[in-house]
Amino acid sequence: MTENSSRLAPGDTAPEFTLPDADGNEVSLSDYRGRKVIVYFYPAASTPGCTKQACDFRDSLADLNGAGLAVVGISPDKPAKLAKFRDAEQLTFPLLSDPDRATLAAWGAFGEKKMYGKTVTGVIRSTFVVDEDGRIEVAQYNVRATGHVAKLRRDLSV
Repeated sequence: MTENSSRLAPGDTAPEFTLPDADGNEVSLSDYRGRKVIVYFYPAASTPGCTKQACDFRDSLADLNGAGLAVVGISPDKPAKLAKFRDAEQLTFPLLSDPDRATLAAWGAFGEKKMYGKTVTGVIRSTFVVDEDGRIEVAQYNVRATGHVAKLRRDLSV
């Protein structure tokens, strides 16, 4: 039996984290207290789906920031790989490294998922909106890499 982390729902307190970014600087969820932040979890930097999703966030960042939303991406990748990904795609929001997957698990973004008809254990592509008080406002699991940011913007009226 595999451990499936429990899923978060709107109204839940967002699990705190402090993780290194692409440059090794620590970033905490509490750094964003007082403003809304989109926290999204993705399987691996520099893969086609994750690149598309990250670029969609990059291209929407000005509008999201204008609506009071910061963006943070989290994956199991090491900071050096995140730096390469950030630089290659000119990403302008923090990418955080969670190699032991503890934060992914705490947010319900690591566990069993279906991939090409097989059940595998891995990162569940997930997106959350955390409100100014650190509570989950939106929790979306198993999101699609393509078109997801546009849908999120529609949902948030951004």
